[in-house]
Amino acid sequence: MTTIALYNLKGGVGKTASCVNFAYLAAADGYKTLLWDIDPQGSSSFYYKVKPKVHPGIKKLVTKDADLENAIMSSDFELLDVIPADNSSKSFDIMLDEMKGNKNRLKSILKQLDGEYDFVFIDCPPGFSVLSENIFNAADIVLMPVIPTTLSIRTYHMVKDYFKEKDLDMSKMMCFFTMTDLRKNLHNEIMDELYKDKRFFQNYIPYLSDVEKMGVHKAPIMEFANSSYAAQCYRELWTEIKEGVLE
Repeated sequence: MTTIALYNLKGGVGKTASCVNFAYLAAADGYKTLLWDIDPQGSSSFYYKVKPKVHPGIKKLVTKDADLENAIMSSDFELLDVIPADNSSKSFDIMLDEMKGNKNRLKSILKQLDGEYDFVFIDCPPGFSVLSENIFNAADIVLMPVIPTTLSIRTYHMVKDYFKEKDLDMSKMMCFFTMTDLRKNLHNEIMDELYKDKRFFQNYIPYLSDVEKMGVHKAPIMEFANSSYAAQCYRELWTEIKEGVLE
């Protein structure tokens, strides 16, 4: 089982759209896939039209006696299950409180799923916290979408520094460019510079309206615009990620 956490320190970088599309593509490739929406905003759950059975349900998922099985719900797509977000106002506070003093709590919880899934994707909330440290320890890959702009690059370096400060495995941190516009010199310059870091996949996601339309259709891009350039970009990026993860 390979756990991939979609994460960025800041919001609005295409994290959830990517998580939704990668999970869809993994399932379409024949891999048994689970998407766990840990972000209290619940956008991944919204895209997959899945709601939690119980409110507030997060405490049952993050305590020592966590029971993931009863929280897992089927999606409309074969081989793809979802643990929907608990978007109650207290859910994030509960997660933080339960994980204080135990940076491996989430890792031990995910062991319940060993042998059940090929891929687990985690849609993470932004920011640094005991929850994010738990996620970084639990994930095999911390996959970070980065917009090639000055502020996004600053947060990229802040995440790298956080990994070093917490003595986390830097090899887990993998990145890709998103919301790119190659008509802009700044985007080209930043991409050229950061590709030298050897942490970025070569394929990237341009700024495209079909990605924004996911919210209208409440579906991955491949379901409503399968022949679009956006769908092609996500397929090519997923192929590169998959080959990098499974090699």
